[in-house]
Amino acid sequence: MISAGDFRNGITIEMDNNIYQIIEFQHVKPGKGAAFVRTKLKNIKNGGVVEKTFRPTEKCPQARIDRKDMQYLYSDGDLYHFMDVETYDQIALNADNVGDSLKFVKENDMVKICSHNGDVFAIEPPLFVELEITDTEPGFKGDTATGATKPAVVETGATVYVPLFVEQGDKIKIDTRTGEYLSRV
Repeated sequence: MISAGDFRNGITIEMDNNIYQIIEFQHVKPGKGAAFVRTKLKNIKNGGVVEKTFRPTEKCPQARIDRKDMQYLYSDGDLYHFMDVETYDQIALNADNVGDSLKFVKENDMVKICSHNGDVFAIEPPLFVELEITDTEPGFKGDTATGATKPAVVETGATVYVPLFVEQGDKIKIDTRTGEYLSRV
């Protein structure tokens, strides 16, 4: 149990048969009346955000989130297969659980599987990946001053906007949180 006075960003709590992560919190002491804690909570299963106020002495059970490193093996239709590299146990997740989190992940790459009480709710790809560009328009030398970008398809099939000088066959570094081009490799 954690009291509302001890809330911090990133803490996960159980409330109303759901699991919420604290995105923002603020201790408020009005001039008149009792103090309270104003929070913004994100439902980690469906992504919805709610705002709720708590008394500082209110207690909530803290949710335990398990993050396990697993290797992404392959997909066949609607199922995505992952393997624990220590025990060689394999699990298959459907497309609803995976979402678009594997947009920049190649087969045999490592990902983190997030679960609560054995129920998988999210997949965290590595923060940065290096992928090869398979299709893009030809670039022109000297077109770097404008900061213009063009669409490029990487080897996983995802589209990334890259500077004009990047060409087909180049390896690029991508931030998986934002899907933005960072640099050539």
